[in-house]
Amino acid sequence: QVQLVESGGGLVQPGGSLRLSCAASGAALDNLHIGWFRQAPGKEREGVACIRIRDGVTVYADSMEGRFTISRNNAKDTVYLQINSLKPEDTAFYYCAAERYGSSCVFLRYSGMDYYGKGTLVTVSS
Repeated sequence: QVQLVESGGGLVQPGGSLRLSCAASGAALDNLHIGWFRQAPGKEREGVACIRIRDGVTVYADSMEGRFTISRNNAKDTVYLQINSLKPEDTAFYYCAAERYGSSCVFLRYSGMDYYGKGTLVTVSS
């Protein structure tokens, strides 16, 4: 069983930056894929990015490339999502989720993941 805890959300002004963290614990993490997803008010959940823990290979949603960077610190069992040039439309709950084999993560399919965090709220407003 893998537990995921997100942190780092908060209120930030447009144009600012934020780094979200997803701390993973439980079973061995080497074979996991971990993804970031978000859900804005009144909108469907969408995938942001996925990373394979073993070697750091990443996948991004087309609309997320450029301002979003997913990374991992294996020593800390933590995956990060760096968000730059924040816009009001980035306001959302951000969730991390983990998957053993990656078949859902690489396609950023939230429903196919195996383990889920509870999310952290990012609010972009002046």
